[in-house]
Amino acid sequence: MARRADWTNISFLAFGHLLALAAVLYLVLVEANRWTISLGVLWFIFCGLAITGGYHRLFAHPTYKAHWTVRLFYLVFGAAGVQNSALKWSADHRVHHGKVDQEEDPYNIRLGFWWAHIGWIFFRDPKTIDLKNVKDLAADPLVAWQDRYYVPLAFVFSGLLPLGLGFLWGDPIGALLVAGFLRLVFQWHATFAVNSVAHWIGSQPYSTTISARDSVWTALITFGEGYHNFHHRFQADYRNGVRWYQFDPTKWFVWALSKVGLTHDLKRVPDAAIERAKAGVRAEAAGAA
Repeated sequence: MARRADWTNISFLAFGHLLALAAVLYLVLVEANRWTISLGVLWFIFCGLAITGGYHRLFAHPTYKAHWTVRLFYLVFGAAGVQNSALKWSADHRVHHGKVDQEEDPYNIRLGFWWAHIGWIFFRDPKTIDLKNVKDLAADPLVAWQDRYYVPLAFVFSGLLPLGLGFLWGDPIGALLVAGFLRLVFQWHATFAVNSVAHWIGSQPYSTTISARDSVWTALITFGEGYHNFHHRFQADYRNGVRWYQFDPTKWFVWALSKVGLTHDLKRVPDAAIERAKAGVRAEAAGAA
């Protein structure tokens, strides 16, 4: 069946990239206000953690439980990430894990790097996403609320709020362009890199049966999401970077919140299971040699 282009998604992505370019020109030619740049960095961190810690590790994979205030933070700043509601994002992601590298995989790397990175969005109508695999999330009042009001929440937290904060230091346009759109485009491509780069280059210490790979470079721009081979092998673990030295700020954030009672029931795969997976890959490599 021929794929039908989603011109709403295409137009919005093009519009976002154009305004991100405008933000760069604004910083170079008009004003590079330190408060504006700081707001952009802060928004990148907030929205990034909302996607990695919230959309991904809490909602798509219930690897821990969180207080309603943490969940609300994830949902409003996740909306500012403009990657769809947590409900629909999780529906796609659960299909990805269940059908990875197969035709049903929404961002199937077998169809090429650019398809997995961004092309799939050009043909992905959010209205047609099958929600049968997220009934648990649909029953969550906060998740259902965010899904219902996703567009206004995205508008407020990605656009209106940065604009309003910019008035505090006399640079509302800069704040909107930098924290609203330049930050957003960086965020998009960081998330997209997990679907593309982390299924293309890197190591496979835990499983060679799927395309997912551990990519430290992807981990650096996605708050730890780049340890993707581990994640696909052990998706019920709240960690992606399982070793103490691996860069996984999302893991540290969730763990820190557990120390003040805001998260709990953090799921961890037993070390013995991890070692068995690694031993299996080593034995496979030895047999092939």
